Amino acid sequence: MNAPFKTPAPNADAPLWDLSDLYASREDARLAADLAAARAVVEELNGLQGRLAATAGDAAELGGLLDRAIGLYERASDILGGIGAYAFLAASTARDDAAAQGFEADLREKITAIATPTVWVTLEINGIEEAALEAALAADAGAARWRPWLRRVRAMKPHELSPELERFIAERGPITAQWPRLFDETLAALRVKAGKDDLTLSEALNRLSDPKATRRQAAAEGLNQALAERVPTLALVLNTVAVDKVMEERWRGFKRPADSRHLGNEVHGEAVDAMAQAVADAYPRLSHRYYALKARAMGKATLDQWDRNAPIETTAPRAFDWNTGRQIVLDSFSDLGGDFAERAGWFFDRPWIDARARPGKQSGAYAHPVTANRHPYVFLNWMGERRDVLTLAHELGHGVHQTLAAEKGTLLGDTPLTLAETASIFAEGLTFDRLLATAPAAEQRGLLAGRIEDGLNTVVRQIAFHRFETRFHDERAAGEVSAQRIGEIWLEEMGASLGPAVTLNPGYEHWWSYVSHFVHSPFYVYAYAFGDLLVAALMEARRADPAGFTPLYRDLLAAGGTRTYVEALAPFGLNPRDPEFWRAGCRRLERLVDQFEAMG
Repeated sequence: MNAPFKTPAPNADAPLWDLSDLYASREDARLAADLAAARAVVEELNGLQGRLAATAGDAAELGGLLDRAIGLYERASDILGGIGAYAFLAASTARDDAAAQGFEADLREKITAIATPTVWVTLEINGIEEAALEAALAADAGAARWRPWLRRVRAMKPHELSPELERFIAERGPITAQWPRLFDETLAALRVKAGKDDLTLSEALNRLSDPKATRRQAAAEGLNQALAERVPTLALVLNTVAVDKVMEERWRGFKRPADSRHLGNEVHGEAVDAMAQAVADAYPRLSHRYYALKARAMGKATLDQWDRNAPIETTAPRAFDWNTGRQIVLDSFSDLGGDFAERAGWFFDRPWIDARARPGKQSGAYAHPVTANRHPYVFLNWMGERRDVLTLAHELGHGVHQTLAAEKGTLLGDTPLTLAETASIFAEGLTFDRLLATAPAAEQRGLLAGRIEDGLNTVVRQIAFHRFETRFHDERAAGEVSAQRIGEIWLEEMGASLGPAVTLNPGYEHWWSYVSHFVHSPFYVYAYAFGDLLVAALMEARRADPAGFTPLYRDLLAAGGTRTYVEALAPFGLNPRDPEFWRAGCRRLERLVDQFEAMG
């Protein structure tokens, strides 16, 4: 049996979400009805198979068929997406419930069985010659509306396989998804012994910000032991996910493990490499320098790794109850103007947030868009820390973005990661500015330290993750990578990013194993750094013209995936293709370190 779960006072008022806008329960009759409705839409859609290719010579007829086919494809996506979202959302708060996990897996299989026969849609579209497609879009306004989605579909054309192989890959999706499921269930069951306390993963990670060094050390050493016991399983999961990815992408003709992610993000790998190199080049001026200053401020020669996010002051940091955190975030959104605070308020009032930490709930935070004809939900583990206030702002930034982009529909509203992290990091920055502006003078140094650490975690740490992930995948191409070797790569990349002022204590070699992105979304992590550096440029644009900025920013978010990130930033006079764009973002973080040093 698990030890009794002790809920911290700041967590007591944190809300639970209500998923009944989707379905009332696993027994809801609407689930079966919607699965049947999706089958009917897919059957109607599949009745068009072959007709797009057959009418390629008639622009008007092809345009009408394209509009009809893509519209049906979106309708099926909306129905099935709502079902899948419900299963995932419900399961993510009950990773220790076998019935909830089985329900999610069963629905995933049913959804796949219904959706797989539609693989012909994008294949047939990509079989149309460019001139014929352009003529069809010119001839039919309905079809022309789908141009941004077609741009992304056409980008995949060189990497498509035969219809038989595409169906095979789609049908085996629920099977390969069992590896991330094993990862989630393993970590949800993890308990960390820290002194007399028995902690979940989220609680243990949260304790690394405790003002008492003994409590931080106990949590870190307990986590070392808990992860070490599970590393063989988690290394097997990571190796299997990686080799499965490599196998598919070799067939598709991708040259490097991250290339498919770059294609989905509509960025060139060279641009991502340049950004990663710019950040790595800045390690000495950013993280190495800051952690040396922090060690000095804490009266230490070097920091232990569990001191990395420790508060500068030894007194207990300010705790935030749920209602206080809510008000700070809503006030921050109000500072931006427009309808941002109103949209953020929907999540609290309706209720669309699950924030209460509890056993069985997976760690971390996310905003799930569901589908454009539904509404998003926000998930986090509220512990009442300053970082939880910023996490709430971050996820609500996603949520507000998702409500704005929903006006474009599910297919056009889907936003590449290069822009998806922009709204969240921007909201986080607004909230920090408010926290700093309203803090007593005695708290400002600690807040500034926290802001720098958040920036380092978002830029430096995520690029270190990306470099670790890249090296792991490169080595996995030659064969299975042992848990020991994974730990060695981890220590090398984390050591390079943190610098000589941080000691990587024994046991830290296992800490790669709880990073869910490596398993759920390979090569996702660079999007955080991308977004943070991009937001640095947007923040400067806002300071130059606050009134003119807000409508442009709202337009950027409401455009969803209809613009590339280069197009989206053009109205602000920003050019992310220029290497100086990324270096400028690093310099903004460097100036915060200057400010911290000046405060003594």
